[in-house]
Amino acid sequence: QVQLVESGGDLVQAGGSLNLSCAAPVIIFKLNVNVMGWYRQAPGNQRELVAVITSSANTNYADSVKGRFTISKAGAFNTIYLQMNNLKPEDTGVYYCNAHSSNGRDYWGRGTQVTVSS
Repeated sequence: QVQLVESGGDLVQAGGSLNLSCAAPVIIFKLNVNVMGWYRQAPGNQRELVAVITSSANTNYADSVKGRFTISKAGAFNTIYLQMNNLKPEDTGVYYCNAHSSNGRDYWGRGTQVTVSS
């Protein structure tokens, strides 16, 4: 089973910053992954897309985080990052790393908790 490993979640005050990381195992390169991204889930809510990045470094963001969050990657997909600035209480949730393959399969991490206090 492919396991992505997230880190960097924490408790931070509104207006603060966090940088999340997601380490992808070597095998990810053999699975035709062409998009990786970050999703989040707040209590009582469905999991929602935050940001994605393609193998050619094209990016896309949820409207709620545009201008505040930046997704990037190291190498092909060795590690992806999510720099989060000007955090708001509504950014609170569990942040999950996702890898999507060209044949339609999705791989997930276990998540990292981000809590933003007002």
